[in-house]
Amino acid sequence: MAKVQEGSFVLLFHTARKKWLAKVTLEKKLHTHLGIIDISATIGMEYGSAMRTTEGKLIFLIEPTLHDFIMKSERRTQIVYPKDLGYIAARTGLKNGSKVLEIGTGSGALATFMAGIVKPEGHIHSFDVNPDFMQIARRNLEKAGMIEYVTMNQHDPHQGVDVREADVAVVDLGDPWTVLDQVHEALKGSGAFVAICPTMNQIEKTATELKKSGYADVDCVELMIRTMEAREGMTRPSMRMIGHTTYLVFARKVQKQEQPSLVVEDSTEEEEQTDE
Repeated sequence: MAKVQEGSFVLLFHTARKKWLAKVTLEKKLHTHLGIIDISATIGMEYGSAMRTTEGKLIFLIEPTLHDFIMKSERRTQIVYPKDLGYIAARTGLKNGSKVLEIGTGSGALATFMAGIVKPEGHIHSFDVNPDFMQIARRNLEKAGMIEYVTMNQHDPHQGVDVREADVAVVDLGDPWTVLDQVHEALKGSGAFVAICPTMNQIEKTATELKKSGYADVDCVELMIRTMEAREGMTRPSMRMIGHTTYLVFARKVQKQEQPSLVVEDSTEEEEQTDE
């Protein structure tokens, strides 16, 4: 059974809304409104074990996942939420060995998630111009144990990136359409592109420019998630939900055409069904 060790991380779980991610060190105590939690006392205990605060409140020791590291990460920017992360991975075909270009490191949440999938043979090449963001991202990646799978570049991607034959490119900028040519050069043929766009005017501009810049299969989506209050005899949807976080714009790299098509695609048409 996995045990808590000095220097490792533990998720101190009381309820879904009251939980703390802590690094385990000697003589460390966490002061909370539920009482003091003696973190040093967790050394040697098995993950999944229970302990009590000084106020007698029950705490479970959970081994943290990448989801926990992401949601408890240090941040100054909006992160990409898990509901979007999973779809990005599925839609782009992210896997062990994938070579990924990331433009816009931010707080490193997306890089942390992708590194956990592409390791140990793949790698993330991340670019950002803000040194403060890069420092925060580095700390978050180190905390999650993913820093060795990410190369961080403080560089303006508008000036080009030294990445070629990437399997996936992720752009998290306010104006993703301004780096489409640079990303096109970095991607392999038919490589996957995704842009993180918080607003509708951003996805409209991005989708329009993608169709002119050597990309096909352009698709824009929004994902929402609703939790359920599962209680015997009174189960119902939660009064709270994670609604809009961002829009996602997907595309694939194709050969550029001399006269790009400006035909507006009708996304309401049913896909043609083919027999195998």
